[in-house]
Amino acid sequence: MLARAFAAQVQGLAGRPVEVQVDMSTGAVAFFLVGLASGSVREAKERVRSAIRNSGLPFPQRRLTVNLAPAELRKDGAGLDLAIAVAICLAALGKPSQAGLAFIGEVALEGSLRHVDGVLVLAEGLRRAGLEKLFVAEVDAAEAALIEGLEIYPCRTLRQVLDHLLGGEAIPRYQGRPLAVAAAVECPWDLSEVQGQEAARRAVEVAAAGGHHLLMTGPPGAGKTMLARCLPGLLPPLDLPDALELARVRSVLGELEGTSPLSWERPFRAPHHSISTAGLLGGGTGLPRPGEISRAHHGVLFLDELAEFPAASLQSLRQPLEDGRVTLIRSAGAVTYPARFQLVAATNPCPCGYLGDSGRPCRCGPGAIQSYQRSLSGPLLDRIDLQVTVHRTPPHLLGRPAEAEPSVLVRERVFGARRLQLDRQGCLNSALAGASLRRWAELEPGSRNLLQRWSAERTLSARGFHRAWRIARTLADLAGDGRIRSGHILEALGYRLDELAA
Repeated sequence: MLARAFAAQVQGLAGRPVEVQVDMSTGAVAFFLVGLASGSVREAKERVRSAIRNSGLPFPQRRLTVNLAPAELRKDGAGLDLAIAVAICLAALGKPSQAGLAFIGEVALEGSLRHVDGVLVLAEGLRRAGLEKLFVAEVDAAEAALIEGLEIYPCRTLRQVLDHLLGGEAIPRYQGRPLAVAAAVECPWDLSEVQGQEAARRAVEVAAAGGHHLLMTGPPGAGKTMLARCLPGLLPPLDLPDALELARVRSVLGELEGTSPLSWERPFRAPHHSISTAGLLGGGTGLPRPGEISRAHHGVLFLDELAEFPAASLQSLRQPLEDGRVTLIRSAGAVTYPARFQLVAATNPCPCGYLGDSGRPCRCGPGAIQSYQRSLSGPLLDRIDLQVTVHRTPPHLLGRPAEAEPSVLVRERVFGARRLQLDRQGCLNSALAGASLRRWAELEPGSRNLLQRWSAERTLSARGFHRAWRIARTLADLAGDGRIRSGHILEALGYRLDELAA
């Protein structure tokens, strides 16, 4: 007797359909599992055997061969358990397989179904392959239901699935609530609590309005981290396509909540400077898994103590900063993960942190300063649009009630500038390049001459020239000005003068 059931396997951010074929034949009692299965999949033999018996279902005492097709696709994880168990039960009972059904879930020894990672990605892959109905563990139903056009059946036990397939008690179809995009997302950090720091506050506003990368340099305790944590509160919530894209990454990592898998809040990731390159970009055994830059997709990646990060890790950020994605190649294959994040970095000017500080002398020698700053290479800094110095807050401002402009007012200007950009060109100013930059950020003759003169005098690179141009476009949008004027150019260049003077 031959029986079939469909499941899927995660490969990067794609779900590859897997056909589970079960054949029973005469011969010595044995259980063979073939089809390039990893150790976790081979262990399914014992899980499935116990689950079937403890569910009161017959386990065939014959020669049993389970094939996982296609054979060239490496199978990993416990997500194939349910499909294997269902196919074996159908073969043992002599019942035909039904078309259009798929099964995803880990089976426990007593027959209950457990969560598996990547259900959203797997469900999407099965839908594209033409499957119409998906049986998943009850805890994974809300995640699978994010894929339109797929009927989801939440299951508690293996026996419940078999009863449904054999005409017994039917499993109610999952009825999820319609998705509603959040109008705003609360942020516990507010710009009104930042005393002084007008230049840094302005840089954070410009970064939020245009999606620009930001580097803050200053002594310890100047407020760099607090300014960075205020940035998500200035950004609009995710829309549905972006939220789903981020959910795919979190699904593969097993980080989605069962009852509310979709979040409208933009991620804020702040890895420690001891993180490895694989942890930052992605990696691991077998096919690489997403790293911090993919976790920060459509959000903010905050790198505190930037100069303390390994130089190799920082240099590896150069390509994702430009392309918005990262391609990882390992012996098991190559995968591409999205990584369109907004980089916010903070660093001290020297190892002791007080270089250039008026209130405390620097104790570092020239060699120590040069070694400390060596990891901040020119090509990396050239990709950071806004670079601002954060000075120590004067003592007379500390402890006073919040008097600065709150985030809610800054957010209104940011939202207005973003709407102008999206209505005009369909993307934020940070994504403009080449012909699109010339079309949507046309410079007046005076503004162009000013930018070209500064570029020639301060040896600004071509990339730096265009980044200053894009910042000027954002400054004009914040002011509601359709033209880029000389004042916008001068302010934009001010965010790169520290680099130019170095």
